[in-house]
Amino acid sequence: MDDMNEVVRAGKFVELTYKVTDKKLGHVLTRVEFPLGYVHGHNEILAPSVHRQLEGRSAGDVIEVEIDGGQIFGPRDESLVFTDHIENVPEAYRQVGTSILMENDRGQTRSFLVTHLDDEWLTVDGNNPLSGRVVVFTLEVLSVREATAAETAVGGSTAPAGVDVAPSRLRPI
Repeated sequence: MDDMNEVVRAGKFVELTYKVTDKKLGHVLTRVEFPLGYVHGHNEILAPSVHRQLEGRSAGDVIEVEIDGGQIFGPRDESLVFTDHIENVPEAYRQVGTSILMENDRGQTRSFLVTHLDDEWLTVDGNNPLSGRVVVFTLEVLSVREATAAETAVGGSTAPAGVDVAPSRLRPI
């Protein structure tokens, strides 16, 4: 069967790559460097609106889907941005893009991202990187085929561990 005629719908194994761009600034926030494989309708790996836009597409199609991060994650909360003297921060965390899990006095945890550092100061931000931003997902469908029973059972690629795809981390602006 010719894969070129297959369209994305429930039960199909889909491979794609994508990038996420900040609409206002035009910066690429993240991209997948290896094809991401999943079974459509079985493990929704991206936002539901992105999956809806993929329906009916076939290999070679490139689509753009705009997502309002403020609608999904809420507006930015500047009270979740903290700056501290760099000597108060363990050396292991002194790198932009590092994720730090922190706990408040009520035992609630939240992930903070190191967004800035210089010789004296380090800034962390507890907002979701997409809060208050409109982003554009640009997706390229690489292949669409019937999923195997094993892929359907696990919802995605059955490649050995370490071979499957890990999307790159969101990089702070």
